[in-house]
Amino acid sequence: MNDNYVGKVKAVSGQIVIVESENQTLPNIGDILTSREDSSIQLEVYSYAKSEIYCLSLTEVSKVYRNMPIYNTGTQINIPVGSPTLGRVMNLYGEEEDGKGPIKSTVKMPIYDRAPVFNTLQAHSEILETGIKVIDFVAPFLKGGKIGLIGGAGVGKTVLITELIHNISGSNERSSSSNERSSSSNERSSSSNSNKGVAVFAGIGERVREGEELYKSLEESKTLSKISLIFGQMGENPAIRFRVASAAATLGEYFRDEEKKDVLFFIDNIYRFVQAGNEVSTLLGSIPSEQGYQASLQAELGNIQERLVSTVNGSITAIQTVYIPSDDLSDAGVAAVLSYLDTTITLSRAVSQLGLYPAIDLLQSSSSILSNPGIIGRDHYNLITAVQQILTRYNQLERIVAILGESELSAEDQISYSRAKKLINYMTQPLFVTEAQTGKKGKFVPRQTTIQDIKLLLSGKLDKIEAEKFLYIGSLKEAGLI
Repeated sequence: MNDNYVGKVKAVSGQIVIVESENQTLPNIGDILTSREDSSIQLEVYSYAKSEIYCLSLTEVSKVYRNMPIYNTGTQINIPVGSPTLGRVMNLYGEEEDGKGPIKSTVKMPIYDRAPVFNTLQAHSEILETGIKVIDFVAPFLKGGKIGLIGGAGVGKTVLITELIHNISGSNERSSSSNERSSSSNERSSSSNSNKGVAVFAGIGERVREGEELYKSLEESKTLSKISLIFGQMGENPAIRFRVASAAATLGEYFRDEEKKDVLFFIDNIYRFVQAGNEVSTLLGSIPSEQGYQASLQAELGNIQERLVSTVNGSITAIQTVYIPSDDLSDAGVAAVLSYLDTTITLSRAVSQLGLYPAIDLLQSSSSILSNPGIIGRDHYNLITAVQQILTRYNQLERIVAILGESELSAEDQISYSRAKKLINYMTQPLFVTEAQTGKKGKFVPRQTTIQDIKLLLSGKLDKIEAEKFLYIGSLKEAGLI
């Protein structure tokens, strides 16, 4: 360790430690400072103000006292990267959290890096198939894109992201073929299952219980070996939660740039990253913006989001849950995140209360590629417009039906209302990760099968079948409806 004397502790405010510099050479931003008295103390240099160095305390501040001599280690936070991290759970420092012993990686990387330069970026026009009907049809994922699962508390964001990990990881090749024998090889090749790649999961500010459930779910589904997990849970101090996203980005970048792999990058929850940054900013005494968030919000988000991109070496597809405080989509922190997303999946409390899962709002969810028939195909392109029209009409008619009853509608409106109801029910689906709770076996439905099913449903050939029969099925063929 390069024991360069920096100065003495001047003050401690929450997780912020202010060091009075007594050295003409200030440490670099991101350097780790420590004490000779206790090497477990880790202070990360965050900013300067004249001779004062503002540090984020990454460890308990109870051991830090006024006038404590502080030294510069000359290093930043480094974590193990690469294949040895797959199937493992680590914290911000790269220390194991799964009881399996140290992570045996020969390569360690600092958690901070610059975004790739423009001429190395690469755009993709390939759809990432999820096997979840409502997502593949209403808000299809673009390989290398940024996807947001948006919703308030308790509407199923974490359940859905766990299902996505389970499905996209490639573990469901067997399930897919057994659930839907009619899926042709051409359909499968038109989408990407990313089973040749790896995944990274960043748990930021969420419950420890949810992390444990995710770990067990991945273990049971035999997908744990394809994913690296890093956590900064709800009980951690804000400095830890604020930095976990950077550490996770480093894991993803190494897989992309050095191992030339396609990466599925999951963040649960990106809003907790925003919150942690706000807590740190408040402790630093920074003046907030007009809406209460830190003035540096856009820069902090940009530092993470601009690293999660696709290059000539490989792709990073970032799937992020976004907590909506008080179900308010106009919240400034939420709006800052939404500006980076290509695809938004809005989970609705109203849909959840109707017992329809996944509780996705069909009209509020969208994808940037829905306007491009060259990517999604002409059938999908034509159908999405028809579906949006019939659902919009359904919402208008629902108020009339609630008061007067369905029989008071015109013959044409009765048909539209009935088909829309069947369509909404068809978009429900048993999930693999909730099999134990629901007692229903999970279903994986190829995107092309979903498109053909919806085309058939809107054609009127299924008008005589009761709407309830479309609830919680896989494909129409598997359910015996065609």
